[in-house]
Amino acid sequence: MTEQPYRTTIVKLGRPARDHLEAAIRSAVPSVAPALALSVWQSGSPWFCAYAGWTDPEHCDTPVTSRTLFDLASLTKLFTATALLRLASDGRVGLDDPVVSVIPEFGAGGPRGVDGGQEPLSRRMLPVPPERAAWTVDPAVVTFRQLLTHTGGLAPWRSVFRDGGLAAIYGYPFVARPGTEVHYSDLGFMLLGEAVARLFRAPLEVAMQALVRDRLGLDSLTYAPSRTGRPQRDIAPTSIDEDWRGRRCWGEVDDENAASLDGVAGHAGLFATADDVARFGVAWLRRDPRLRLPAYWTTATSDQTPGMGGARGLGWQVAPADYLAPFGAGAYGHTGFTGTSLAIDPRRDLVVALLTDRGYADRTHEGIEELRLGVHTLIAEVFE
Repeated sequence: MTEQPYRTTIVKLGRPARDHLEAAIRSAVPSVAPALALSVWQSGSPWFCAYAGWTDPEHCDTPVTSRTLFDLASLTKLFTATALLRLASDGRVGLDDPVVSVIPEFGAGGPRGVDGGQEPLSRRMLPVPPERAAWTVDPAVVTFRQLLTHTGGLAPWRSVFRDGGLAAIYGYPFVARPGTEVHYSDLGFMLLGEAVARLFRAPLEVAMQALVRDRLGLDSLTYAPSRTGRPQRDIAPTSIDEDWRGRRCWGEVDDENAASLDGVAGHAGLFATADDVARFGVAWLRRDPRLRLPAYWTTATSDQTPGMGGARGLGWQVAPADYLAPFGAGAYGHTGFTGTSLAIDPRRDLVVALLTDRGYADRTHEGIEELRLGVHTLIAEVFE
């Protein structure tokens, strides 16, 4: 068996901490994922950057490096939220404005019923809670704030890629009344991506480049890297899409709904290096003036949904959450289905970006939760 490559570019940690992190990473590659990158920043500068595994695990010719792009999956939501908040800071939209003020098609059909949503892996429809069977919801009351906090009442997931693309969301039933419950929703962020494009009056990828990427110098941040000429050796592959595309996703987004929108969507689609994801986290932690978000720094990263069944800021997940537990109260972050995460600990002035392709073997592959928690626990102890 070929030995898994492991390399570091920046190490400011003492020997015991460095050895413990290396052991955790080596044990996870390839058992959890064939490719892994970890970027840890403290006080605004990198402290530990490590890369392990292969981008071509069948041939083992190309090791992961600091240049390797990973499919960020739902970490994309953080960038979409940042873009929307930038537009709000510029006065182009209000967070309490109805979504239909920018996307009138969302409300064109009038009030809709409620169903149970759809399970994303099995694709089966979920039952409608009996007490909600007679409910109707007016989409005209859903606000941008509610989409950002996952309280818009939209289903977590539906097979948009089979149902006609973004327009399908304009007719789907709700799963709850807006503003009452947290239901983590890809559909809500697909709408936010469309809103960013319309408000900026340019395609979403152009808006994202202008509002976030170029302002922070995140040169690796991109949608659909295979379409922009990036060679596969620089990209970590994800799962085999047996149900729809009939091929492994390598340089194209793993998420089918994002793929049906040419790989450019508000909920998934972005690729980046671990170091650039960490830089994005540092920009939020240290309130980088280049983002121009003075009115939203605190609101976005604190609990806006008490008593609603989940702790959500504006785009961000906030403590308590299992993967944030080692950092304690005040921590915030997000995770992605492909095995990605970004965690921020203001008390320690700490940012941890952990990127993997844990779905390479199959989309139900386990172990990523334990890896995140283990790595975060080690890092929290080092900087205590």
